[in-house]
Amino acid sequence: MAEQVTNAQAAEAGKSYWAANLRIIKWSLAIWALVSFGFGILLRPLLEGIRVGGVDLGFWFAQQGSILVFMALIFFYAWRMNKLDREHGVDEE
Repeated sequence: MAEQVTNAQAAEAGKSYWAANLRIIKWSLAIWALVSFGFGILLRPLLEGIRVGGVDLGFWFAQQGSILVFMALIFFYAWRMNKLDREHGVDEE
């Protein structure tokens, strides 16, 4: 019976890990969509009056800003997943 409790605890820990993992992925994808599709395409006309580096902010997001945000998302995801792995005991040594 103790083995069943252990298996149940392991299953619950696995569910908790994947729920946290999916939450991080969902937020990262939401930020990605907002920056690339939102700021670069849909909100571009609203951002025209704001100048960054000689161009309007919408164009800057479409050409340069989204790339910088994507790079930041990659580093954030790697950092957060390493922390999550350590919290759940599945990290690499």
